[in-house]
Amino acid sequence: MSTMIATTKLHLNKREVTFVVPLYITAMVAVISVLISLLFWRGGSLPGTEGWIQGSQSNPGILYALAGFLVYLGVQSVATTFPFALTLGATRRGFTAGTLLWNVTVSAYLALVFAALALIEIATDHWFAGFYIFDIYVLGAGDLSLLLPIVFLGVLSMLTIGGVFGASWMRFGARGPQLIAVAVAVVLVVTLIVIMPSAAEIIAAFQLWWLAVAAGIVIIVSAIGSWLLLRSAIVR
Repeated sequence: MSTMIATTKLHLNKREVTFVVPLYITAMVAVISVLISLLFWRGGSLPGTEGWIQGSQSNPGILYALAGFLVYLGVQSVATTFPFALTLGATRRGFTAGTLLWNVTVSAYLALVFAALALIEIATDHWFAGFYIFDIYVLGAGDLSLLLPIVFLGVLSMLTIGGVFGASWMRFGARGPQLIAVAVAVVLVVTLIVIMPSAAEIIAAFQLWWLAVAAGIVIIVSAIGSWLLLRSAIVR
């Protein structure tokens, strides 16, 4: 338990990359989204119309922009911190658990930030100009009961995926991430081949909670994979 908490604190020492950089990226995407909205405004679209609202709420840019950074953050949380943590006395199990706790902390933080920004956006009638940045379909269209789990599970999935890639690099070098990427691609292709004949029925029966279950599986598999890889990793 002590090494787990110590590892979490070690990760939290990187305050800027943990808490500030995601806000930089979010602000940058928000500015770009506003500029795109202004472009459509100048092209004849009117804020508040049905077409404007539907088009604005269909923009998933705010989520996609963070995905790459979050995977990178997960990779570096293992690849750059693991050797240092061991020299400070952390156990491999404690490091894995502490890193997962840090992942949960970051995920909760970003979920609350996005919820606050969505509330402000709705309260100001979309920034007083009809700009939809956080009140979008991919984030639950202003429904906090959807936004909070979407952001939390999405961020946690990206961080743990990055973590297992970082752990594979620690264990096998450059071959590790390549092998995982190939294995994931094969599993996805095989899964698509199996379900393709029933694709229409599956789409028709789709429930949103399926995504939460899928995210939970990804998180658990990634966390266990990280532990198994780090257990026998050689510190370089």
